[in-house]
Amino acid sequence: MRVFFSTGEPSGEYHAVELAGEMRRQYGAEIECEGIGSQRMRDAGFRVRVETRGWASLGWIEALAKIPPLLTIMLTTALRLRLHPPDLIVLVDFGAFNLRLARQLRRTGYRGPIVYYIPPGAWLDRVKAAHMVAKATTPLTIFAHQRDFYAGLGLHAEFFGHPLVSLIPPRAPRPAPPPDGGVVAILPGSRRAEIERHMGPLLDAARGFGIERRSLEFIISAANADARTLIEEYVARTAGVKLRVVDGARAALELADAAWIASGTAVLEAALLGVPSVLFYVTSATQARMARRMYAKLGGKWIGLPNLVLQHGVIPELWQENVTASALVEELRKILLDPSKQLSQLAGLRAALGPADALEQIAKFALAQARA
Repeated sequence: MRVFFSTGEPSGEYHAVELAGEMRRQYGAEIECEGIGSQRMRDAGFRVRVETRGWASLGWIEALAKIPPLLTIMLTTALRLRLHPPDLIVLVDFGAFNLRLARQLRRTGYRGPIVYYIPPGAWLDRVKAAHMVAKATTPLTIFAHQRDFYAGLGLHAEFFGHPLVSLIPPRAPRPAPPPDGGVVAILPGSRRAEIERHMGPLLDAARGFGIERRSLEFIISAANADARTLIEEYVARTAGVKLRVVDGARAALELADAAWIASGTAVLEAALLGVPSVLFYVTSATQARMARRMYAKLGGKWIGLPNLVLQHGVIPELWQENVTASALVEELRKILLDPSKQLSQLAGLRAALGPADALEQIAKFALAQARA
């Protein structure tokens, strides 16, 4: 069996690797996995046809410059898949590229199964995009909200739950740290622009909080080798703070009493693991204005996944001009004094995300599509 996965950024690559691993476990024979991705997929035995390093962007404006080369890659990939069709194509998130790829394949007569795993706009309720996804692919969402939105349009989307429920067991409860100490995880994001916008206020906050709590330690997560190099440059210029850099979100979160986390999947990982957190995010002024208008039209209140799933502001969110060292410290101070308050409010999150065997059922469905 040959399966082609198309990703576009680290979170999608993570989900592709985990899904492929479960599919291989269930299939009981070798599955040849190939596709569009980066180092994580190579390490998992994928044949990477197209490297996605540098693809991720912070928003619509920064993405514009990448459209011409990505369009060429999309057309070339569609032709290759048309000439050498795999048993299954799995598109993972990254709608700017993957939805175009799916539509191009169908336009050129491709009839093989295409599963869109994590369709775009899970919380944005975009009618036009939903119709395009459903027409070209079999949507497989990881959020009940998106399944219900599709159903309201007369469209079908498969839903078995969120795979992180299967992948992240809760850690043992831990007491509040001592008044002068604790371990804080810092997850500044995976993209270069994210790191550059976030590290300043984060390190200022760490420096100030370190004066207040003399034994406080900070563990910074580097999403990949490029991120680590950039983060270490910032760390080298920061004196008087106990800082160390580790590879990956899980390595930073495992030992943490609390965390500062850039908005994204890592906030959900921390919540499932049992690490209370403060969410933050800074983008360009132009993108922020556009995002505010869009969220206002959609009636949005939150950007963090746990808050969206629970429809309640459990995790503090700091955005744009509110991402200051003093605000970061203030919110984290409250958490370290009483972590149980946030954790008790997150108690229903796991059940709200779906059953514990979500990844197993997702893989079973994908294999059935490949065999159809």
